[in-house]
Amino acid sequence: MITIDPTQVAIGKLHGTLLGAIGPRPIAFASTIDENENPNLSPFSFFNVFSANPPILIFSPARRVRDNTVKHTLENAKTTKEVVINIVNYDMVQQMSLSSTEYPEGVNEFEKSGLTMVASEKVKPYRVGESPVQLECKVNEILPMGEQGGAGNLIICEVLLIHVKQEVLGDDGRIDQYKIDQVARMGGNWYSRANMGMFEVPKPLSTIGIGVDSLPESIRNSKVLTGNDLGKLGNVEQIPTEVEASTFVNNNTNIKVKIQDANLIEIHKFAKQYLDQDDVDTAWNILSAKK
Repeated sequence: MITIDPTQVAIGKLHGTLLGAIGPRPIAFASTIDENENPNLSPFSFFNVFSANPPILIFSPARRVRDNTVKHTLENAKTTKEVVINIVNYDMVQQMSLSSTEYPEGVNEFEKSGLTMVASEKVKPYRVGESPVQLECKVNEILPMGEQGGAGNLIICEVLLIHVKQEVLGDDGRIDQYKIDQVARMGGNWYSRANMGMFEVPKPLSTIGIGVDSLPESIRNSKVLTGNDLGKLGNVEQIPTEVEASTFVNNNTNIKVKIQDANLIEIHKFAKQYLDQDDVDTAWNILSAKK
């Protein structure tokens, strides 16, 4: 067994050790707005419920280890005192991950991740339409844990209104733990699917992904590709050109034969096979090649 003194290791290593050891951690998919009512959406895995009477949730946007800056979510929570916590299930995990990209201030992560903005009833921040449970909250208090990189900021939220999708309820009217199909965060790129086990989601690019809003309309409106598929496709720095994609296809006889006489739906189904294997490059070449 090794022994680690938190005061004697780099914060990045300590951070990784803590996240690898303590999990699965539920995900607070936090929606806020800034003082000009611009939407912001970001996930946080330092999160849980701490009281039912009053109903209290706490999540913690930590100061960035690399440069000691703070998240837009924290700034917005301080300014507006409102937040919506959206619960993440497996069907939206790729889009949730894409939203964690460090987009510049003012960029709408709802649009970048392809998620639906739904007006709240008691607070100004929007709800995520795809989320199985959405909790409108007021911010009661924010407790900073420190001033250096890696320090958390406990945002203590009181739940004002809860929205639950009918399809995740069981016959007894309670949330069915199989139907809600929640995911939780673990260490590195790993997640846990509550009713299936562990799976991996590559972290968003260190460069900025194009986002779901930049996908061609035929792909965004696909009847085959899921939200998770769109999240994977949006997490690339650039789409291959038609020439690049056609060259790739022409050099892969099996793929060329498969798509040369295929219609749009058949091409999307074929590309999805590669997306299901996390081979995003091949999927993009299939989708982009000249037919």
